[in-house]
This record gives sequence, C-alpha cells and structure tokens, in this order.
Amino acid sequence: MCRIILSVAVICVALPAWAQDVASGPTKGEKTPALKVFDATGPHKDKEVDFTADRGDKPTVYVFIAADKWTRPMARFLKRLDAGVKEDDANAYIVAVWLSDKPDDSKAYLPRAQQSLGLETTALTVYPGEKSGPNGWGINTDAHVTVAVANKAKVAGAFGYRSINDTDVPAVRDALRKAKE
Repeated sequence: MCRIILSVAVICVALPAWAQDVASGPTKGEKTPALKVFDATGPHKDKEVDFTADRGDKPTVYVFIAADKWTRPMARFLKRLDAGVKEDDANAYIVAVWLSDKPDDSKAYLPRAQQSLGLETTALTVYPGEKSGPNGWGINTDAHVTVAVANKAKVAGAFGYRSINDTDVPAVRDALRKAKE
C-alpha cells in the first residue's frame, strides 16, 4: 500500500515537469527583447506597439501562442493566469502574442476571443512577422505555448509547453512572485 501511495505522489510531482517539455523562450537574466506587435484588445487597441518599451520595469508575463494550436485548455490557462496575476500584483500585466501565418485572421479573431474570455489584465496581440516569433525571444516552433516572465526589464524565467492547461498556472505565478523579490 505504501508503494502505491509513494508512486502516485511521485507521478503528481513529476506531471508539471512533463508538461513543460520544450526549451523555449529567452534566457533568464537577459534584458527583455523588443516586442513590436499589433494590440487587438489591450490598452493600445488597434495600434502597433512595442510592449517591452511600454511595460518598462513593470512585472509582465509574455505568452506566445501558436495560433494553429489554440485550444480550450490554453484558453483556460490564459483565463486562470489573468485572474491570478491580477490577484498577485496590481502592476503586473500579461501580453499574449498570437504567432500565425495569417496575422489578419488573428487580428479579426482576437476581439471575439476577448469577449468570450473576459480577460482583465491581458492584452491579446498579434506578431505581424514570421510564425517563429520575434528576434531575440528564442521561440521554439515545437512549443505550442511559450511563457516568459519579466520584471525590471529582465527575463526572470521562461517555460515551453507542447500541452498546457490551467494546472500550469501556479508555476508561472511562482516565477512572477520570485521575479519581484
């Protein structure tokens, strides 16, 4: 009986590590790279903006999403992360960046997604260039979602996922809390 309980405990602890199975995102400790995107729903709605410059030293979670891999579990992740970041720090913000071969389709879709999700601390944006993402961000095209946590204009952590859901939110929130220390 003890072996069964121990086995279940080991699996429960290891599951989050299995989900984060792709090296993706900028290197911890580096300056946060420039991020020029089209803001579809945020404070600069319908404008091109460099969110790295806009956010400056404020705590920010950058979420890069492969548009062709967008799923309901990803939506639940984003919704729960939005609520958690708002709860953790009034100055923190999330910039979700759609990476797509068809950026105009994403620009049209994201306001509808926002209406459905009701995100409060997240800008849904579109990167207008290559689907592989902006230079300097180190986006691995095998990752369906790449999350980079930044504070004081430096990268505090990066996560790459082939599969993601709302159970992955605590690791990102922990990285954000540690980045503010």
